Amino acid sequence: MELYYKTFGKGKPLIILHGLFGSSDNWLTHAKKLSDYFCVYLVDQRNHGHSPRSDEFSYELMADDLHELIVKENLTDIILMGHSMGGKTAMLYTQQHEAIVEKLIVVDMGVKSYPIHHDRILEGLNAINLNEVTTRSGADEQLKNYIENYSIRQFLLKNLYWVEKGQLGWRINIPVLEKEMPVIVSALPFKEVFTETLFMRGGQSNYILEEDEGQILTYFPIAEIHTIERAGHWIHAEAPEEFIEEVLGFCVR
Repeated sequence: MELYYKTFGKGKPLIILHGLFGSSDNWLTHAKKLSDYFCVYLVDQRNHGHSPRSDEFSYELMADDLHELIVKENLTDIILMGHSMGGKTAMLYTQQHEAIVEKLIVVDMGVKSYPIHHDRILEGLNAINLNEVTTRSGADEQLKNYIENYSIRQFLLKNLYWVEKGQLGWRINIPVLEKEMPVIVSALPFKEVFTETLFMRGGQSNYILEEDEGQILTYFPIAEIHTIERAGHWIHAEAPEEFIEEVLGFCVR
């Protein structure tokens, strides 16, 4: 699948993969800062953002999509960074193409399987009637009945776009993402990788717990695990300065 992407800056390629329900637009601010040092590729994964939709959805397919882009752009010795679902895509890609990835950064995602915990979000998204709602504020009013957190609602509602005047649509493929949720939360297959790797975890997040660190190091034996204590799952949004500092410290040393 030919993915949508945009680039910023020049130099060594740094590819960023967003998480579930996200898009490349979530990373624009960071991409512009990192473009002082790298050629940053912001990528929309399948069924997200401006990339094509498909009834087929798996980490293997998302890794294949990424490889198609990397081959097309003739990239080597890349830095690959992924958040949440994008982190798992990045880990699998590195397992498959270790020679291409010089450094790997995984943002708040472990190698284990997770319980399905997006039911309320999906219920809320499905409850928004886009035949009746004609503004984002109207969609927010409906979503508020399911999701209390304002920031999470705004993150989700960034996926709305104008199909035509007066008609909103979703950039995310909600039916497929809902159907494939067991795949999205599944564990990474086991394979040792000796790529230099940084795992960044939020101290207020439960995605990487202390008891998960041993398992992570069996997959990535030379990995570092760094905690940003005051951040939750969206580390890059909640602690942006410390996040960029850690990324640059790892990438340019």
